[in-house]
Amino acid sequence: MSNIVSINAQNLQQVLGETSQQKLVLLNFFSPQSPDCIGQAAILDKIAAEYTSHIVIANLDCDAEQALASQLAQQVGLQTLPTLVLLKDSAPVDLLAGTQTESQIREALSEHLPAQQDLLLEQAKQALLKSDLNAAFNYAKQAYEIDNTNVRIKLVLSDICIQIHKLDEAQALIETIDSQDQDAYFNNIKAKCEAALDSKDSPEIQQKQQQVDKYPNDLELKEELSALLNEAGRKEEALEVLFKVLQKDLNYNEAKPSFLAIIASLPDGDALAAKYRRKLYSILY
Repeated sequence: MSNIVSINAQNLQQVLGETSQQKLVLLNFFSPQSPDCIGQAAILDKIAAEYTSHIVIANLDCDAEQALASQLAQQVGLQTLPTLVLLKDSAPVDLLAGTQTESQIREALSEHLPAQQDLLLEQAKQALLKSDLNAAFNYAKQAYEIDNTNVRIKLVLSDICIQIHKLDEAQALIETIDSQDQDAYFNNIKAKCEAALDSKDSPEIQQKQQQVDKYPNDLELKEELSALLNEAGRKEEALEVLFKVLQKDLNYNEAKPSFLAIIASLPDGDALAAKYRRKLYSILY
């Protein structure tokens, strides 16, 4: 991993000096012969993966680099392994001596790093830029679960919900935002939500529904209605209409691929996706 390095005499000044000007450096005094050190290294690897842009894990193997370890140990007052020294702007800001739990390490880092919900929000924004709506929704949802009072998180999550046609969720979030927080971004998201809600029951959908009601055995009409409902974000209704088609004829036209495509468009872990997968399995097997 790019933000995990092994410290030696050649890169010491660069990592502890230059790198710590841009990122928080965790200088990890360890021995590969120590089970406690190995266990804590796994925790550090996990944290490093979460904070790739904010921290660097600088591992100093005290067995392989004895002279360097001895020199640095005197400077920091090292007494036991493992020991973590947090460096910022080329200076120590904290020292964690002995084996630490994950929560203890995270608590120490929290004073020097962005909050977890802020990181998740940034990941959601980056995923949006890449048009990865599934990942964006999951990141923003996690951020909201950590802090459900953050207005910016609410608006980003609302924006994503509109794009994946979870309009009821988007509307509910928008309605919780107080008037003093209703800025230009809020007005933009609110307008997008209202436009999407207006399109949910278009004249085309109404007309197609009337045709389906008149000719209930016409599977082609039902397939066309499902497509319109899906386009308007009414995914559960679209799935239900297609399911009725599949109950009549499991191999009718594009009903099954369309059914599966709608499920695939839902976020990971979505209850609606699980519900209609089960319904499909009930007629497949």
